[in-house]
Amino acid sequence: MLERLRRRQEWIFGGVLRRADRRLTARWWAVLVLRGVAPAGFAVAMGVLVRAVERGDELVWPLTLAGALFVLMQVLPSVHLALSQNLGDRTAAHLYDELTDACLAPEGIGHLEDPELSRDLQVAREFDSGMTGPPLSIALDFIASGLVDLVAGLASAVLLVGFAWWAPPVLAGVWLATHWLLRESSVWRDRNTDEVRSAQRDADYAYRLAVEPPAAKELRLFGLAGWVLDRFVERRTRLHELQYRATRMRERSVLACLLVVGAGNALVFWALADAAADGRLDLGRTVTFAQAAVGAGLIAFGGLNWALDGAAAPAAIAVQLHERATALGALPAGDAPAAGLPAREIRFRDVRFAYPAAPDVLVLDGLDLTVPAGSSLAIVGQNGAGKTTLAKLLCRLYDPTSGTIEVDGRDLRTLDLGAWRGQVAAVFQDYLRLELPLRDNVAPSGAPDEVILAALADAGAEGLADLDTPLAKGYAGGTDLSGGQWQRVALARALCAVRLGARLVLLDEPTAQLDVRGELEIFERVLAATRHCTTILVSHRFSTVRQADRIAVVEGGRVVELGTHDELLAAGGRYATMFHLQAERFAKGVAVTEDEEGVTLDVLT
Repeated sequence: MLERLRRRQEWIFGGVLRRADRRLTARWWAVLVLRGVAPAGFAVAMGVLVRAVERGDELVWPLTLAGALFVLMQVLPSVHLALSQNLGDRTAAHLYDELTDACLAPEGIGHLEDPELSRDLQVAREFDSGMTGPPLSIALDFIASGLVDLVAGLASAVLLVGFAWWAPPVLAGVWLATHWLLRESSVWRDRNTDEVRSAQRDADYAYRLAVEPPAAKELRLFGLAGWVLDRFVERRTRLHELQYRATRMRERSVLACLLVVGAGNALVFWALADAAADGRLDLGRTVTFAQAAVGAGLIAFGGLNWALDGAAAPAAIAVQLHERATALGALPAGDAPAAGLPAREIRFRDVRFAYPAAPDVLVLDGLDLTVPAGSSLAIVGQNGAGKTTLAKLLCRLYDPTSGTIEVDGRDLRTLDLGAWRGQVAAVFQDYLRLELPLRDNVAPSGAPDEVILAALADAGAEGLADLDTPLAKGYAGGTDLSGGQWQRVALARALCAVRLGARLVLLDEPTAQLDVRGELEIFERVLAATRHCTTILVSHRFSTVRQADRIAVVEGGRVVELGTHDELLAAGGRYATMFHLQAERFAKGVAVTEDEEGVTLDVLT
């Protein structure tokens, strides 16, 4: 039972509060308890005052006690509100730290591409955005108010022991029964079904289209502003319908609550009236017990409410994400040195790979391939043939499902991971854009200015901006870059890593936003700057592909053709067909479509 209690999200949330700020949490709980017992104390004070008036006793101390408790009851909520806001902000910061660590700590990226974990990550990520509930700085005050009511109701019920032993369990029991009958704690879960989350994603997407810069030009050019607004209103309306449908109280439940609560209260108040009428209770005690019986009603909706569930569930997910992310993104640790590798070759031996989300779908199926060190290799294949997957495996963001990748005869998994990644420079299609100065974009880990400037020159990005210029217009003195300029910056980042010692270069469509001449110029620059490296390039353009030392055609997760550009043309196979088709279309000035080509060719060099 204790283990079940510890697994409850409310228990986990309490632990999160303590870890966020132990002293502030202690003060928050102390004020909460004080607020909870104050009404019961005030009921006692009023009883003492009435008795003093009835007996003609001195009223100074009874009035002082009642006045002090009254003032305390008025002041404490404001104090508690400030504590709740402060603790909520600190807890939110702590949870963001937990989420960041959960996402960044694993060496691999399997956890970030897992659909189920991504859904939970979205819930956890939005816990303080006001999308699934109020921010923690506000929600914690709701939670505090609910728990204060619960404590106050229980404290008032306990007072009734002085009247009759059976009165507290009767009143506490009927009011606690309302939690089960109304099932208020299930509201948050009902508001976060798959259907609700889907509607949430649709609404958020429409909102981002409307307010974020990338889509602004096309929305206006094609007259889509009204469409986006209508889509946003439609999706948000649907979301609200689903959420509010989940919060409706059922008529039968409300009727059952009325019957149960009415019966319990009628019994207790009838007994109090009977005792007062018979003289078994004096006026002072009658006032105290009557107030206590009324105060017991605070149990009804205290504590176990939507605010607690709305805050506790995402917090519990955020805490548990670390363990799940570690399991999905973990990679075995190697310790062999990687300096100077590859010096001889990189070899794929019977490599099979399937992403964890689709373990039955092999992206690579028995792939064998040798890449001599210091050479360039173009891998041509259909969309989804596994070109980017090969790059991920070489970066050791994933490990093969079976088979091995060897670097100079050593299993890649045995190499020190950090040391190996220090030998790799990569530019992926979704390259990094940092809202930081140009210097930090080219060398995030730092490098001498002369190295950064040389890398920018290698990438054809010299004179782009001063090294201290922020690459975002939202900052003083900042500037924005075109897509092609950003690609040159990303390429300069890889070439800077080469100048700092990287020996394997992976380029996944690094010049897609440049024209043919621009791409050819850049690739010639890259080859010149990386002639001592093993260079890997992804490109749709055969004018670039043909410059690679060798070209491999991949289909069905295997290499089906391998050779130089001239050798593959002479063989008249798959590569030759695709090359001639693209050359013919290019000569006519007509773009090659995927339907006409049969496949879209990418190149991993």
